[in-house]
Amino acid sequence: MTVNVLFAARAERWETYEGPLRAALDAAGIDAHLSMEIAPEEVDYIVYAPNSELQDFTPYTRAKAVLNLWAGVEKIVGNETLKIPLARMVDPGLTRGMVEWVTGHVLRYHLGMDTDICRTDARWEVRTPPLAMERGVTILGTGALGSACAESLVALGFRVTGWSRRPKQVPGVDCLHGEDGLRDALARGEITVLLLPDTPATENVINAGTLALMPKGAFIINPGRGPLIDDAALLAALDRGQIAGATLDVFRVEPLPQDHPFWAHPKVTVTPHIAAETRAVTASQVVVENIRRGEAGEPFINLVDRNAGY
Repeated sequence: MTVNVLFAARAERWETYEGPLRAALDAAGIDAHLSMEIAPEEVDYIVYAPNSELQDFTPYTRAKAVLNLWAGVEKIVGNETLKIPLARMVDPGLTRGMVEWVTGHVLRYHLGMDTDICRTDARWEVRTPPLAMERGVTILGTGALGSACAESLVALGFRVTGWSRRPKQVPGVDCLHGEDGLRDALARGEITVLLLPDTPATENVINAGTLALMPKGAFIINPGRGPLIDDAALLAALDRGQIAGATLDVFRVEPLPQDHPFWAHPKVTVTPHIAAETRAVTASQVVVENIRRGEAGEPFINLVDRNAGY
C-alpha cells in the first residue's frame, strides 16, 4: 500500500529535502507518494515547517502524525486544529553542529581569546588562563541538545552543572532542577549556556533577578531561543560589569533590527542564527524512521508533550 506523504514547507526547502527524503524512504523500503500537493483527505503523514502556509489541520482526517522539520515547536504546539501526534526534530547533524558551536564559544570565553587576539595597541601582555577543571559552566536545558553539549564540555574537563525543569541525568554533569536548583546552577555558572525551549515558563528566565545570581564577570551564550533573555536587563548587567560578555545567536525578532543596542555594544557578539541547522540528509532519516514506525504500529519518537510545550 502506498503511503501519502505531504511536504508542507516553503518551496525552497522542497528543493533541499526532496532528494534526501526519497532516498531515505527507498532505503527503508517504504512505497511512498511524496509531494507538496496531495488532497488533504488522502494524506497519511505531514512533513512540516511551522512557517508553512498550512495552518489548519482540520481537513487532514486520515493523517497519522505531523513530523516537524524544526527543533522548535513553539509556533505550532498551540495550534488548536492539530489533534494528531506531533514529533519535533531531533537531528544528529543539528546536534553535532550545536555541540561544536557551543564548545567553540565556551572555549573562546574560557581562554580569553578576544582579549589575547584583538590587540591594537602593540602591548605584549602575558596572561595565563585557568584550566577547564577550574571553570564552572552551567547549561540551562538538558534535553537532547543541552545534554550533548554538556557531555562535550565534561570531556574537556569543565565542571558542568545542568538545569532543567524536571529531574534529568547526564553522565558527568551535576544535574539540578526546580526553582532552588536554578538559583544554584546560575551561581555556579562562570559561563552559562541557554538551551531551553521557548515556553511561557521559560520566557525571560534571564532577567534582572537571575542575572544578579550569577558570578560577577560571568559570560552568557544563547543559541537556544531569543525570548529566554530580557534584553534590557542583560544590557544593564553588561553596562555595570555584572556580566562580562554575551554571545547571542537567537533573538526575539529576526533578523535582529539594525537599531537594536546589541549590534553596537562592545561586550556583545551577535551571530545570525547559525549555531545549528537541520541537515537534510540526517533529518530525512529521522522523519522516515517515524513514518516506518507509524506504519508498523510502533511508538513515534521525539513526540511533543503538548502540556509542557515541547
